[in-house]
Amino acid sequence: MEKRFKVWTYREGQQPLVHDGPVNNIYSTEGQFIDEMESGKSLFIAKHPDEAHAFFLPFSVANVIRYIYKPITSFSRDRLQQFVEDYISVVAERYPYWNRSSGADHFMVSCHDWSPQVSNAHPELFKNFIRVLCNANTSEGFRPERDVTLPEINLPFGLLGQPMISNRPSKRTILAFFAGGAHGNIRKVLLKEWQGKDNDVQVYQYLPKNLNYYQLMGKSKYCLCASGYEVASPRVVEAIRAECVPVIISDNYVLPFSDVLDWSKFSVNIPVKDIPKIKEILRAIPLRKYLQMQNRLKSVQRHFAVNRPAKRFDVIHMVLHSVWLRRLNVGLLS
Repeated sequence: MEKRFKVWTYREGQQPLVHDGPVNNIYSTEGQFIDEMESGKSLFIAKHPDEAHAFFLPFSVANVIRYIYKPITSFSRDRLQQFVEDYISVVAERYPYWNRSSGADHFMVSCHDWSPQVSNAHPELFKNFIRVLCNANTSEGFRPERDVTLPEINLPFGLLGQPMISNRPSKRTILAFFAGGAHGNIRKVLLKEWQGKDNDVQVYQYLPKNLNYYQLMGKSKYCLCASGYEVASPRVVEAIRAECVPVIISDNYVLPFSDVLDWSKFSVNIPVKDIPKIKEILRAIPLRKYLQMQNRLKSVQRHFAVNRPAKRFDVIHMVLHSVWLRRLNVGLLS
């Protein structure tokens, strides 16, 4: 892929809606990817659109919401959908590439909750379009054979990641840990079942000021990654960086890079209906299996790391690899 795959980033549009995006906080992967593909430093940048195998539409859904909807007086997605359709119309009229493949070699990248709905108003236009989304929910139209899961990474201002924690398993005295707001039904069930009820399964809605979130991750064997209002959560990547085995509690979430990563080797999946059995399920995992999963986190950390410029096997390269795989599925590579 590194020697062959080339991506053309369309030049059309103006900042801040296009060619710009958030590079910090929970939408950071959206802006970091846009910036990388326009930096001129990526190995994958095509010098001319004719040599490209895929075409990137560098609009930012997060910035569209921030500027076009300011102030937010309506949650209707119509303005977002119209903006994206207008952008596609512009590039389809100026170049032959969209019409040549009906959009099958074109892609967008977005971590905003609204991003899956860019295609709802005109599904025929977007039926082949590759959507790289944090909100990878199959019950809301995410198709793993076409779409790509983008990890949600909460980048602090001026940094490219949360703390890396490498405590030995013997130092991890908490069985499972979660802290987060009661966003959505899954978390409400989790908090109702476990908040303040068990020292082994420590669940908080509001973390006391004398406790540190990342230190507690470092003291925990398993970190509960429960979906909120949407399926994606930055806790998955935070857990991996803290070498705390992620416990995925979600319905219909397609995990990032599952084409090439076997998540069963370094995470645990607990169905929502089994939230009352969390302690029982985790206690039943043999120590040897836990140690294997925990050790494998070290080898997958690089796939969820943000580097600028991007490096081999990091999150930006993994996203491009995922697009490459879907591009191959189209069968249009020259």
